[in-house]
Amino acid sequence: MKKSFLLLTLSFLLVSCSKDDYPDLDFKQEMRDFVIGISEYAKNIDSDFIIIPQNGVELVSNTGDEDGSADPAYNSAIDGNGQEDLFYGYDDDDKATASSERLYLMTFLDLSKNAGNTILVTDYCSTHSKMDDSYSQNNTAGYISFAADQRELNNIPAYPGQIYGENNEIITVLSDIKNFLYLINPENYSSKSDFINAVTSTNYDLLIMDLFFGDVTEFTSAEVNQLKNKANGGKRLVISYMSIGEAEDYRYYWQSGWEPGEPAWLDDENPEWEGNYKVRYWEKEWKNVIFGNDDSYLKKILDAGFDGVYLDIIEAFEHFE
Repeated sequence: MKKSFLLLTLSFLLVSCSKDDYPDLDFKQEMRDFVIGISEYAKNIDSDFIIIPQNGVELVSNTGDEDGSADPAYNSAIDGNGQEDLFYGYDDDDKATASSERLYLMTFLDLSKNAGNTILVTDYCSTHSKMDDSYSQNNTAGYISFAADQRELNNIPAYPGQIYGENNEIITVLSDIKNFLYLINPENYSSKSDFINAVTSTNYDLLIMDLFFGDVTEFTSAEVNQLKNKANGGKRLVISYMSIGEAEDYRYYWQSGWEPGEPAWLDDENPEWEGNYKVRYWEKEWKNVIFGNDDSYLKKILDAGFDGVYLDIIEAFEHFE
């Protein structure tokens, strides 16, 4: 028992300490370069393909600080920024985010917005008055927002009864959206058709969803095309979620025998999300999983006919810094 614990502890320390093996790396710039590479690859295949990184918004600044200016290469490579917990949910769901945190994030979000990018905010709140306030404050700030009443992002909120900014327009570019639905966990839907019927009964301008229904079954291009239909005759954009700062052991690419340190780019498990592992995202082998070849995650998303990709765990640079 003691021996097993000691070996486990030693293994964790060896993996954790290896973060210091890269003293000369600029971890923020490595993530910028990663996102830029994803964008260049995707837009070379589809020039209209939309790139939206979520969180890690410090990257829009050339210094990564509040007093920096807009990083030209990074801001040109992306079409928007996603931000969670801006007005509600930073410390706890249905709780207002402290003004110090909100103002800090808004410095970067405004920098990105002024560079021409669309800002998508997901606030986590369920009290109706707080949901109303979230939509109102985001609208005042010039952001597009979604008040999620479930952190799991597994439902279509019943409130408000009419979608904020609902319209019957045919949406073809990100800058035209007035609202969006963030629904990446289909656990409450018994089948793909059940999920598709639920979404097409709504009039959201943009849907953020997962490429997969469950862990292994991909949505087809025909099904993605169905999801682009609003109930009122309009059209929406459909964007696929993809984590690039962590590897997930339930994804198609995961191989038996992988563990922290094997392969070398695989780092610690996220203690808050079982089955999610930090990655050394600057390593070529991990990048090859994500983009650049016909077997990559991004190529699957492109082949399925999505309008863009929503990149998560952008803030992975914090783990290494």
